[in-house]
Parts: sequence; C-alpha cells; structure tokens
Amino acid sequence: MGLFTEDIAIDLGTANTLIIHNDKVVVNSPSIVAIDRTTNKVIAIGEEANMMQGKTHENIKTVRPLKDGVIADFNASEQMINRLIKSIPTLHRKFFSPSLRMVICIPSGITEVEMRAVKESAERVNGKEVYLIHEPMAAAIGIGIDIMQPKGNMVVDIGGGTTEIAVIALSGIVCDKSIKIAGDVFTGDIINYMRSKHNLYIGDRTAEKIKILVGSVIEDLDNPPEEMSVQGRDLLTGKPKQVIISHAEVAKALDKSVIRIEDAIMDALSQTPPELSADIYNTGIYLAGGGALLRGLDKRLSQKTDLPIYVAEDPLQAVVRGTGIALKNTDRFKTVLIK
Repeated sequence: MGLFTEDIAIDLGTANTLIIHNDKVVVNSPSIVAIDRTTNKVIAIGEEANMMQGKTHENIKTVRPLKDGVIADFNASEQMINRLIKSIPTLHRKFFSPSLRMVICIPSGITEVEMRAVKESAERVNGKEVYLIHEPMAAAIGIGIDIMQPKGNMVVDIGGGTTEIAVIALSGIVCDKSIKIAGDVFTGDIINYMRSKHNLYIGDRTAEKIKILVGSVIEDLDNPPEEMSVQGRDLLTGKPKQVIISHAEVAKALDKSVIRIEDAIMDALSQTPPELSADIYNTGIYLAGGGALLRGLDKRLSQKTDLPIYVAEDPLQAVVRGTGIALKNTDRFKTVLIK
C-alpha cells in the first residue's frame, strides 16, 4: 500500500495553515475562505481570500473556519483543507488522489467533540490513518527539545487563537494552560486603540500589518522599528485620513493582553511539581508561534519570571516542523500521538 499512501503533517492554525510533505513545508497559507453567498461555493482560499478580507460586497463573505484553534465552521474548514492538500505540488501531478496518513496538531485545551470534528474533517479528505498531536508537544519537538528525557521543559506557544503553555517531561504534558489571548486578540487591541486614541477606524488587515511592522510589547527597544503611516476612516468626519504610529503606542495597546499571558505563565509555573521547577530554572522557557515575534516579548517575560527566555529559530514553523518529525517517527512518538 506504500505506493498509494502519502504522508502529510498539518498545523491547522487559527491564522495560518501549514502543511509538510516529504520534509518540506509545501503549504503556508492564511486560514481564510471566501464564499459566494448566492451559491455557497468557495471562490478563494488562503492568500487570495485574505486579499479580499474587508473589501467584499454583499454576495461574497470571507470566513475564518477556525476560531481559538478549533474548527468553528465545519463545511468551510473541510473545503479549505481539501483545496490546500490538492495544491501540494507533488500530489497535484498524480492521476488519482492517494490515501493520506496524517498527523494534525490540536490545542491542548480541546474537548472530545472538537477533536472529533478535526478527525472527521481529515477523514473526509481521504485521510486513512489520522493521528492528532497536542500543539505544545509539537512545538517542543520542533524546537529540538528531547521530550523523552525525565527533565522538565516549559514551552509557550502563542498562536493566532490560543496561547498554549505546557510543562513537558517524559514525553507527556505534566501541567498545561490554554488561554484564548493570542494574535487575534492583539489585532483587536490595536483596532480599539486606534479608535479611542486617534479616532481612526481601521480593518483587521491593517491592524495585522501594524502588529507585524511596528508591533512591540515594551517601549524602550534597543533597535526600534521605524514609525508607520496608517490610513483608515476618521470616525468624526467620515473622511479617509492618515496617522503616524510608533512601536511605543503599539506596546501601550497590547499591554493588558500581555499581562494576561504573563499571569497564565506564572499560574502554570505555580502548578509545576518542584523537581520539574528545578529543571525549568536551569533550562528556561521556550517561545514558539507567531506571537513570539513581537519585539521585546522575550525581555518582558524574562523580567516577569526571572528565567531565561529562548525564542525558537523559526517560531512560525516550529509547530508544523514538530508535527512533521512526529509523522516521520510515528513509532518513536507513539506515546504523544492520539490515534
């Protein structure tokens, strides 16, 4: 059967979906779908649908099928997964669609029902063997931590929908915390800040751009990014207008949400068994996920926890890389994969 099965690893994220096939990231696209309201057909997915976001007329709606890391719109997510798998160049050339062996990563705070939704979605797109893996576990493997050792490691994965905090030892999660404060909430904070401070109404895409280009969580950075000009609609006059925004303002906007992430990390640390706390004191905390790219986050968390903070090499792909490694060595990672 080896001829007709293909192995793929999927990181189904709230913001981005990544797929690994043959040890390479072959798909990295925004988790967004554009649907024609009259026919209910999917017109575009990924980057193409992302370009439409906030610019559609009444016959087109853009939906994000995943909310807080779990499937919120079953139909749209299935069509999105299906199209993304079909867009993999090597599978694209085959005459028939091969059956798939998949490993998909899921948030650690997921319920049984939500798990089943992910599994069923995978089975409908020709998944014959479907394994699930918890996100912090995948992130730890992707960062390069040896999870089999009797040694505690703390991983914080700040994604689009959830922040996953887990202490891992002996290839299991000892204590974990999953909070719904992550990239999407940061984007919302920036929108609210622009409204209240500058009377400027901006959309999600612009807020996302601000977060990437000048996003920061502390005001005194060693090499701050340049100020950015932001265009939107003036709430008082209704005219289009432009304001200049700096990283210090973004730091103010994100402050409350970052405090909640800090509290969650402190909470997880306070639940950690003493022997593992001793290990974490020596190894520090590892950051993964897109949120880890916020300027100054490592410094701020380090001040809060008094521990060294390491940002993964490629935080955006750490989770999918770990999922790919688990897929390649399913026998070795038997204990962490959920069948």
